[in-house]
Amino acid sequence: MAKADTLAPSAPARYASRGMVASASPAAAAVGLRVLMDGGNAFDAAVATALVEGLTLPASCGLGGDMFAVLYDARSRSTYAINGSGVAAGWASRDYYVSRGHTQMPLYGVHSVSVPGAPDAYWTLHQRFGSRPWSKLVEPAITCAEDGIALSAALARSIGNQKKFLDDPASTATFLAGGQPPEAGAVFRRPDYARSLRTLAQDGPEPFYRGSIARETCTYLQAQGGLLEEADFAGHATEVYAPLRTTYRDVEVCSTAPPSQGMIILEWLNLLESFDLAGSGFGTAETLHLMAETKKLAFADRLRYAGDPRFIDVPLNELLSKSFAARRLQALDRRRAATQVEGALPEALHGDTSSFCVADGQGNMVSFIHSLSAGFGSGVTAGETGILLNNRAGRGFTLEEGHPNVIQGGKRTMHTLNCYLLLRDGQPYAVGGTPGGDQQPQWNVQTITNVVDFGQHAQQAADAPRWYSFPGTDPVFDSKPFDVRLESRFGPDTVAGLVARGHQVVDIGPWGSPGAIQLIQRLPNGVLAGGSDSRAGGIALGW
Repeated sequence: MAKADTLAPSAPARYASRGMVASASPAAAAVGLRVLMDGGNAFDAAVATALVEGLTLPASCGLGGDMFAVLYDARSRSTYAINGSGVAAGWASRDYYVSRGHTQMPLYGVHSVSVPGAPDAYWTLHQRFGSRPWSKLVEPAITCAEDGIALSAALARSIGNQKKFLDDPASTATFLAGGQPPEAGAVFRRPDYARSLRTLAQDGPEPFYRGSIARETCTYLQAQGGLLEEADFAGHATEVYAPLRTTYRDVEVCSTAPPSQGMIILEWLNLLESFDLAGSGFGTAETLHLMAETKKLAFADRLRYAGDPRFIDVPLNELLSKSFAARRLQALDRRRAATQVEGALPEALHGDTSSFCVADGQGNMVSFIHSLSAGFGSGVTAGETGILLNNRAGRGFTLEEGHPNVIQGGKRTMHTLNCYLLLRDGQPYAVGGTPGGDQQPQWNVQTITNVVDFGQHAQQAADAPRWYSFPGTDPVFDSKPFDVRLESRFGPDTVAGLVARGHQVVDIGPWGSPGAIQLIQRLPNGVLAGGSDSRAGGIALGW
């Protein structure tokens, strides 16, 4: 059993009755809270928060990235999910890359970019569920871009370390003005990005997909040999749908569907439901062994079956059934760690990201995640638009022939992005998420079990010791042997127990786990309880 002091949060629990925003960016959280205080709902606040995060967390997100969300709309008493991911270039193909000598997708540069889905997804969230004037929600981000933000030492250092910026003239001009990286404490302005934001405020996303910004982006990319064309942008559309769901103990869990890998969370929880985690104890070798081994099963099924459902048949009904979970557990050894795991046959057949949560006093809740994929995405800025573009195509697709996630024109890659919503007795109970690539579903499942099985409140769940099993689904690392990387706050007994079960254990220090868990719970009396990962320097703000 983990010692009691390992559960002590380094930040106090946060409570509010009218609204709350939990974000890794305190400035973005403050902007979102101001929207709530001015009468906006959770979805208005989410849009404003997201746009400001694009300035305060530029390595993680922005107008050149993608977005997913899962939400509860109090007005309709319904849950929804949003897919704001873009497609590969229409001319892209496995043969194209292989014929040019590639054995893997290019990780950076113009060939790693997919159509950004974020601008249209932000707009869609607002148009379907928001209440305040759109232009007012964009204003704080415009101010940040025009007046600048004060750079932290960590962000200044991160910008300076991006050698890929040197390969792109527009990124060099934006991030390395005068050929030098910015210093800590400097005011970092992005006037080109501000102009794009003003266009977004005035005209919505239309210019980004069928107008001047799409034209500038494609012209710039094609001048460097890129494949994306204006037709690829013009065909983009955001999807709003009923989320995937399962039950776990006494809660209903909703998550995002493919091409998000939210299915991993749901299958994994179905597997874990057969075990008494509360009885085996938080942080014990027995609990971590069961969680790590069931993780391997769920991830193997994602690798075998998941892809863009417009191109392949993903057997979700089977994969997310309780009967499939019971059959899948036959492959689990409670005494020894598996060294190789294959996806099952159905009977019928470090990335960089930001996640935040918002809740309001009307009962609305949203878990929101957006990303450029790797830190600073492709390293390519779209000419004079100032928009740093994602590298989702390069990071996500594979060149393995016959693989469900092989590159194909007009196809969406599978995403590591996922988020979740918990319902209890049909009412919204919690929303949460985290950045972290393939660690996202691992930390999301740990957070859910922390709350449901171990009774932790939001800040405890965000700060609790955590672990992750490596590798996951990233094609860059899928040939590596399994190991378990865990924080030392779990203690030597846990480490010894895992080693005895055959796990290769890597100590990452007491607070060494990446990620930035954000979590908001709605308590039975309606009070909101928020947690923001102390590792990431964020905050949960409420009123």
